[in-house]
Amino acid sequence: MTLDLRFSRSLLAIALGAGLAAPAAAADRELLNSSYDIARELFAAINPEFIAHWQENEGEEVSIQQSHGGSSAQARAILQGLRADVVTYNQVTDVQVLADDGLVAEDWQQQLPNNASPYYSTTAFLVRKGNPKGIESWDDLDDEGVEIVFPNPKTSGNGRYTYLAAWGFADHQFNGDEARIQDFMGDFLGNVVVFDTGGRGATTSFIERGIGDVLISFESEVNNIRGEYGSDDYEVIVPPVSILAEFPVAVVEPNTVRNGTEELARAYVEYLYSEEAQRQLAGFNYRVHDESVAEEFADQFPETELLRVEEVFGGWDEAMEAHFSSGGQLDQLQRR
Repeated sequence: MTLDLRFSRSLLAIALGAGLAAPAAAADRELLNSSYDIARELFAAINPEFIAHWQENEGEEVSIQQSHGGSSAQARAILQGLRADVVTYNQVTDVQVLADDGLVAEDWQQQLPNNASPYYSTTAFLVRKGNPKGIESWDDLDDEGVEIVFPNPKTSGNGRYTYLAAWGFADHQFNGDEARIQDFMGDFLGNVVVFDTGGRGATTSFIERGIGDVLISFESEVNNIRGEYGSDDYEVIVPPVSILAEFPVAVVEPNTVRNGTEELARAYVEYLYSEEAQRQLAGFNYRVHDESVAEEFADQFPETELLRVEEVFGGWDEAMEAHFSSGGQLDQLQRR
């Protein structure tokens, strides 16, 4: 996880003593965005554009720092004192836990469009050149000999989406037959060869360590990986049925009051809905709500039936309790 970079004067003095140059001009204010593991490159692209936007409109020079890790781990860090001004997560429950603690507004999902999710994605598969195991959909992933890599659902929102997408497929495929769903999920989880704590760790296992036949991650991530590591070496498979993955954002209000960044933080999350930001998001292979941008990038997003957590599981609270709590379905399936 990237550390909080609000240096004290003493730390700056140590840095200067080590021969590092001070910034040419200090920013008037600094914003800290707590975000999910695989969003580093995304916000490295968006942040300079927002900084320029703010400077042009408000005449103030600001800086933005990032803190990255598993979405749930990031939320816990804020509960333990990380002074993030905004959160940009990949799961609703990781924002809601902050709201339950009074750090985010109770009505945070009503404060911004699309349930405070400026962009969305789904789960997809990354396979090696030629797709040697012939993986096309979820029902290929419980076959004997298929080795799967995806993040641990206990620690990663990315991993929870994968688990729920697989369960949703099985529920759809077997018309709610609980025994057949359980059998499929048992075999599916039995084929997982490594459970990394976050999405970036899973990518490292699959790409750099050469583990597994298929990496399951967000559609955005697997497309970005293929672009970075070679379109001739990997293929992306978007299954015909998957899950809607929302990416909620919110302002951590007590921290912004303490940091003096209330209006800056609000402007930052609202900027993610602007046409400029939506175009950048689509460029990083996220699906967006802006109609003109969505139409512009439509060719890169295959049609798929997106299941909603609320429709299949009753909601996130119900899904978390039934599947990811201690002794829940995930634990039971892994003991089979």
